[in-house]
Formats: sequence, structure tokens, C-alpha cells
Amino acid sequence: MAFTLQIGEKAPDFDLPSTDGKHYSLSDFSGDPVLVIFFTCNHCPYVTNSDEITRQTAEKFAAQGVRFVGINSNSTENHPTDSFEDMKKRMEEQRFPWLYLRDEDQDVARAYGGLKTPHFFVFDKDRKLIYTGRECDSPRDPSQMTVNDLENALSEHLAGKSVSRPLTNPVGCNVKWKGQPEKWMPAEACDLV
Repeated sequence: MAFTLQIGEKAPDFDLPSTDGKHYSLSDFSGDPVLVIFFTCNHCPYVTNSDEITRQTAEKFAAQGVRFVGINSNSTENHPTDSFEDMKKRMEEQRFPWLYLRDEDQDVARAYGGLKTPHFFVFDKDRKLIYTGRECDSPRDPSQMTVNDLENALSEHLAGKSVSRPLTNPVGCNVKWKGQPEKWMPAEACDLV
């Protein structure tokens, strides 16, 4: 069985606390025609250097009913700055246009098969996976970006087309798993393409 959700599979449910003081589950987004769930964190340079690309994409598609939800599943053993309190501070400072949820026990990262930070999952109105992988080809240095796969996938889907490239490999730091060395990944986790 693949570690990461496969195209066409349904989004797993969750119940996670958010930096806005509320808890959210999948049903809270039932009114959103498209749901983008992405695994992210506070410290990874692939995340922090591409946050403004993500902001632009989220803002560009918000009026078309695309909802962005960031999830931080990283263990704080090696990276204490990924704590829930630091997540709250980061959202206060950056005011990102997405919810920021904490997956303390890492069950959601395992259910979705989050490999890296960032790793994006796009679901249609039936919450079936239509795209997963990277946002762009150069998240650590957006000045070198030549393609924004996430934006392309959203544009195609919203235009009523099939996503021409539904799978890409996420580019970033691996998710930091509890009780494991910093670079560890589950044995069944592998490149998507």
C-alpha cells in the first residue's frame, strides 16, 4: 500500500486545533468547492521562502471557492520552533490567508502521507484527490521558479478540465517524525513519480 494518498482517493477526516483558537474537521469545509490541504511548518527554508508564492495562489483563487488549510505535523523534539505557540506567533506576524492547524500526534500526516514541507493535496467538491506534490519547482529560491504546478492544477480544474499533471514530487524538508532521526522517512514513503 502506498504511503501517500493516491489520485481519486477521498480526503481522510481530521479534528485538529487551529491557531485561531478553534478546532476544525473535514466537514467544516463542506461548503468550499475546492480544498487545498498542505503540510507545512515554521522553520523549513523551502516553506518560509515560498510562503509568499502560496499566499499569492491562495488569494488568487479565494473568490472561486478554493480554501487553503495548512497543517504542521512536525515533531518539536529537533525543532522546538514548530510548537503550537510558535505557530500562533507566526500567524500573528504573517497573517497568512489560510488556517494553520496542529497535528501533534502526527496521525493526519500519516493518513494523508505527507512527505515533505511543503506538500500539497488538492481535493475537488467530492473531496477526491485531484493533485498532490509540490507547489512549484523552486520553493527554496522562488526567483528560479519556472512552473507553479499547484496554480496550474487549480486553473485547469476550475476551468472544467482534467489536471494534466496530477502528480509531482514534493520539494522540501522531510516531515520531522517523533522518536526518529531528523532525516528519517517511513520505509514505504517514496517519490510519487
